[in-house]
Amino acid sequence: MAKTIKTVQEVEDLVRGVTFFGTGGGGNPEQGLAFLKETLNDVGKIELVDADEIPDNAMVCTCFYMGSIAPHTPEVKERMKVMGLTEKQVDRILPEAVEALERFLGKKIEAIVPIELGGINTPAPIDAAARLGKKVVDGDYAGRAIPEIVQTTPSMAGKTLPPMSSVDEWGNVAFVEKVRNHQCAEALGKAISTVAFGLVGQTAFVMTGKELKQLLIRGTVSESIEVGRVIRESVETGKDPATEIAKFLNGWVLFRGTVSNKDWEDKQGYYWGTHTFSGTGEFSGKTLKIWFKNENHISWLDDKAWVTSPDIMQVIDEKTGEPICNPDLKVGDKVAVVGVKKREAFNNELGIATVGPAHYGFDVKHVPIEELLG
Repeated sequence: MAKTIKTVQEVEDLVRGVTFFGTGGGGNPEQGLAFLKETLNDVGKIELVDADEIPDNAMVCTCFYMGSIAPHTPEVKERMKVMGLTEKQVDRILPEAVEALERFLGKKIEAIVPIELGGINTPAPIDAAARLGKKVVDGDYAGRAIPEIVQTTPSMAGKTLPPMSSVDEWGNVAFVEKVRNHQCAEALGKAISTVAFGLVGQTAFVMTGKELKQLLIRGTVSESIEVGRVIRESVETGKDPATEIAKFLNGWVLFRGTVSNKDWEDKQGYYWGTHTFSGTGEFSGKTLKIWFKNENHISWLDDKAWVTSPDIMQVIDEKTGEPICNPDLKVGDKVAVVGVKKREAFNNELGIATVGPAHYGFDVKHVPIEELLG
């Protein structure tokens, strides 16, 4: 069943919700919110369609932002200046990327699927589809945000990423026609993004509506609207947002405390690092560390390995409940950490191997969050 978004409040709830599932990554929600507010004003409404409404022979694709979300250092800014990257040429890179893909294919894309849930990587594909007059599918291919394309359901099913188009805000356009494997596709896509010194808009996973129905994690966009609503209403009614969102998602409040240390680097086109939290209240005297590669993936409670991907960990503002992206988290912030069970598509040996600690090179065993916390 189609769901129609007609109000600014629904847009705000949507962006808040997908930012929660962004687990610290997924792109800048302020930009995502600005896109959708403008789209709502220009187009009038945004319709999400169920996958079953897409014809089996329709051609669909996903589009997304790829690259590092790390802040630009003075050295990076100087290199950009030397390369002439000082004035943006493209405002919305995803619509441009989809149109470039259609030129490459010589065929029209009928529907667009968000590749993941996140503050920009869900709103931006929705914005692109709405502006191009294409259908937006209610669902995604990860059920959260992930740093690598190979960590998606189509990739795990062996679907081919290319042909891929890539457009950046400086006006560079590139195509990847053929690759040896998924790892090469990821590396090539990431390499293109490094030239943009940040994010590029890319397309991938051109497939039929029939294939889409087999691989989609359904209903996650409309679910995100509800998650955003729960957070908003908890604050409006004076309830604790961490408790309310954990209850709504059958999750757990993992920690409450203050950010005591922030260690990060811009590495291989990703935002890597570790955040350290000092406990308060019932968690007083305890320390939580969360390692991230764009998104939160591995945690240690008092230096003992704890919750890990594919399970979800999101840091929120303790009072407002607003999900906080990793680049925006600051020492001294008072926060709560909410944990949610992994999506069923990743609740298997392949899913854990693809998104779990071993994938990132850690000798840490993934223990399901429900076993850790009961």
